[in-house]
Amino acid sequence: MALRVTFVAAARSSSLLAERFDDDRPLDQGGWDEVLRAGGELLPLAAAELRYCSPTPRSRATGDAIGCAPLVQLALRDCDMGRWRGLTLGEAMAREPAAVDAWLADPRTAPHGGEPLLAFITRVGDWLDTRPGEDGDRIVAVAEPSVIRAALVYVLKAPPATYWNLDVRPLSTATVTGRAGRWNLRFEGASASRS
Repeated sequence: MALRVTFVAAARSSSLLAERFDDDRPLDQGGWDEVLRAGGELLPLAAAELRYCSPTPRSRATGDAIGCAPLVQLALRDCDMGRWRGLTLGEAMAREPAAVDAWLADPRTAPHGGEPLLAFITRVGDWLDTRPGEDGDRIVAVAEPSVIRAALVYVLKAPPATYWNLDVRPLSTATVTGRAGRWNLRFEGASASRS
């Protein structure tokens, strides 16, 4: 047996076009409405043996709303975007186009003065690899979409540039199974058991 970790993307705190780097705003009304609509589907996740969340207000609120009462994990915080914190990608591009291009092209760079993408992916992967638990334990982690993208790149042992090709929507889930360094991405159909 192995651990089963289900990541739940936090509900939104703004329209998708207005998403900001390292955003710590609470859920907006649309986010609350989304949680209420999806709550029934996500409620079984509250039975997990271990329940965690990113430190953002929207991740904590999403976890609470689906009945998880999650424990905040600093390792699940969003990528440190340095001086771009609070900006949209468009705003950062307007201010520093060459720096944004360098950041998108090289996962080892941090022209914004924050955390390189590769370090972010490694941090999230290290968190995943150090989860306690017994064989068969279920873990839920409510996190920012960027954190889930980083986890999936780590799990798949994909090139860091894959991060840019993953679209994680609010309240979507992704489940991985395994143990430290040996993770598998699991897809389930609508009729699949949630066990």
